[in-house]
Amino acid sequence: MDKGYFGKILWINLSQGEIEFKDINISDETYRQYIGGYGLGCKILFEHMKPKIDPFSENSLLGFFPGLLTGTMASLTGRYMVVGKSPLTGSWGDANSGGTFGPEIKKCGYDGIIIEGKADTPKYVSIIEGQKEIIDASEIWGSNIVTAEERLQEKHGKYIKTAGIGQAGEKLSKISGIVNDRGRIAARCGLGAIMGSKNLKALILKGSEKIPIYDKKRLIDLTKEYNKVVGQEEPGFFSKLILNIIPNMGKLLRRLGVNMAGSGGLVRTIYHNFGTSLANTLSAEIGDSPVKNWGGIGQYDFPMEKSKAISANEIIEYKLKEYGCFSCPIQCGGICKVPELDLEETHQPEYETCAAFGTMLLNNDLMSLFKINEMCNRAGLDTISTGTTVAFAIECFENGILNLEDTDGLDLSWGNSEAIVAIVKKIIDREGIGDLLADGVKIAAQKIGKGSEKYAIESMGQEIAMHNPRLLNSLAFSYAYDPTPGRHTTASIDYLEMAKIDKNKYIEGFSYPKGWKKEDKKKVKAQKLTTELHQIISCAGLCQFTSFFGKYPLVEFINAYTGWDISLEELLRSGYRIQTLRQAFAVREGINFGENELPGRVTGHPPDERGPTKGISVEYKQFYRDYCKEMGWNEENGYPLKETLNKLDLEFAIKDLY
Repeated sequence: MDKGYFGKILWINLSQGEIEFKDINISDETYRQYIGGYGLGCKILFEHMKPKIDPFSENSLLGFFPGLLTGTMASLTGRYMVVGKSPLTGSWGDANSGGTFGPEIKKCGYDGIIIEGKADTPKYVSIIEGQKEIIDASEIWGSNIVTAEERLQEKHGKYIKTAGIGQAGEKLSKISGIVNDRGRIAARCGLGAIMGSKNLKALILKGSEKIPIYDKKRLIDLTKEYNKVVGQEEPGFFSKLILNIIPNMGKLLRRLGVNMAGSGGLVRTIYHNFGTSLANTLSAEIGDSPVKNWGGIGQYDFPMEKSKAISANEIIEYKLKEYGCFSCPIQCGGICKVPELDLEETHQPEYETCAAFGTMLLNNDLMSLFKINEMCNRAGLDTISTGTTVAFAIECFENGILNLEDTDGLDLSWGNSEAIVAIVKKIIDREGIGDLLADGVKIAAQKIGKGSEKYAIESMGQEIAMHNPRLLNSLAFSYAYDPTPGRHTTASIDYLEMAKIDKNKYIEGFSYPKGWKKEDKKKVKAQKLTTELHQIISCAGLCQFTSFFGKYPLVEFINAYTGWDISLEELLRSGYRIQTLRQAFAVREGINFGENELPGRVTGHPPDERGPTKGISVEYKQFYRDYCKEMGWNEENGYPLKETLNKLDLEFAIKDLY
C-alpha cells in the first residue's frame, strides 16, 4: 500500500568501494515516531555510530535525509538535512538546505543516504536511474563546486542534481558546508569537512521513482487550496511604490519600537519581491543585526546613511529572476547578474550573509557582498561563521593582538572591503592567516591566545547567528543550549512567535497557554510546545518561513501523504522525542550544557548605554533549568532522565547515557 515513504536507506561504504543496502529495520512505527529529515537521521546515527567518535574518523557517519513531505507537491516542502557529529562543536550536527537536491533523493527511491568509511583517493558517488557507482573524482578535486557541477553535467547530463563540497570542505575547514543548486548550502555545524575527510567530492543523483503517495487527490486539493491563498501576483504601480519604501523604514521602526513582523499577505509579498535581504537595513537600525563584532550599535556605527548602500532596493536592481526551492509558491530567492564583477549568474545574497559581511564588519560596499557571497557559495563556506571569523580577526588587529606580519600584510580595519575579500580568499585556500582562521573563532582564539578569546563570539565553538537576543530574548536560550548551538533556526519561542503563530493562526489546534508572555512558568511550557513543533516543521521538510505566511495544513498534508490518521498531539510528541534524542546524542558525546555561557556582548552584559537595546540584559540560564525540568531532563547537565527516555520509547539510549 502506498504510504508516503520507501522504507529504504542507501548505505554507502567508501572504504570497501561498494554500495550496499544495510537492513536497519525502519518500520512504519519508526516513521511515525521520527518523521524524516534529521529526526530519522538522528535515530540511525545514534544506533549505528560509536559514542565519542572523532567526526573525521573512517567510521564516522554522514547522512543525507529529505523531509517526510520533501519531493511532493505539498507547498514549501523542498528541504533536506545533512546529519553527523559536528567537528566544529563536538555535539550533534545537522544542517538544512533547500533547492532541488532533497526531492531527488526520493526520486531515486530512498528516504535517506548514509556515507561510511573513507575512500583512498577522491571519489564521487553517482546514482542515476538505479545504477549506482563510485567514480574517481581526481579531475574535479580542488575545483569549486560550481565548476565541479558543470563538469559532472557535461559527463552525466544536465538534469543531474548535485550536492558536494568546494575547496573549504576538501581542506577540512570546520566552518564548511555542503552545496547544492550552485549556491544553496547545508552550511552550519561544519559537515562539509566530514565529507572532505571521507575524500568524497559530491553525490550526483537522477531518478524517476514515483513517490508512493497514499491519497494523491487529497494532497493535490490541499496544495491547490493553499497555493491559491499564498500565490503571488506581480504588484501594481502603487504597490511597487509602497514596497520600495519598506527597506528604508528602519528609523521609523526603531522609533516606534516595533519588529518586522506583519500579516501573512504582506510578508509573502515582501519575501517574493525582496527575499531576506529586506532586513539588511531594517535589522541594522532596530538593533537586531550584530554590529562591529557585537560591540557596536547600528543606529550609531552603521546607520541608515551607510546601510542603505546594501539595502534590498540596491540588491534587486541586479536581479534577473526569482528563484525558489522545489514546491515553493513564494520564490524568495533570486538569480542576479552583476556586470561590475563579470558575474553572469549568481545567487542573491541572503540577509545572514549581508549582515555577517556588512553590518558586522561596518562594510557597505555592495560589490564586495556579491563577490564574497559567490566565493563562499563556490567554496562551500558558512557565511555566518566566516563573517564572524573575519570580525574576530579585525578586532584582534585593531587591538594589537595581530599585526601586519600576522595578517600577510592585510590592513584589517573595519569596513576595508578590499582586505575583507582578500582574507576570505585566504580562508578558502587555508593560506597564511587563512589557515589560522579556517576552523572558526574558538579554535583561532585558542591558537592565538593573548586575550583574543574575548573577541571570539561563539557558542560551544559555533559562531552565533545574525539576530540579537536582546530583542528576542529566548534566542539566547537556543543559542546557548540547543544541541546545534549558536543558530537562529532552532526552536526559539520569541523568534517563532514574531510570526504570530499562537491561537490556531499557523497550525490548526496549536496554541500557547493563556498569559504565557506574563508568567515565566507558562512561557517555559510554551517553549516546550515550540520545541516540539519546530522539530516537526523541520523533519517534514518545511521551509521555516511557512510560519510567517499564514495558516498551513500540516497535519492534513501528512495524513494525505502517508495514510496515517495522526493527530497534532501525536506529532508534537514525536517532536518531543526527536529533540530529546538530539539532546541525548550531544550529552553522550560529552557535552555539558549547564556549563555553557554566551559572550556578554551577545546577552547585554554589560548592557548598552544607548540605542534600541539600551539597558537590556538577557537572563537565560534559569530559563534553561526550568525548561529542562519541563522536558524531563537533568537541570544541571541537560541529561534526559531515564523515566523520560522510557516514556518516549528511547530506552535504547539509556545504556549510552547511564
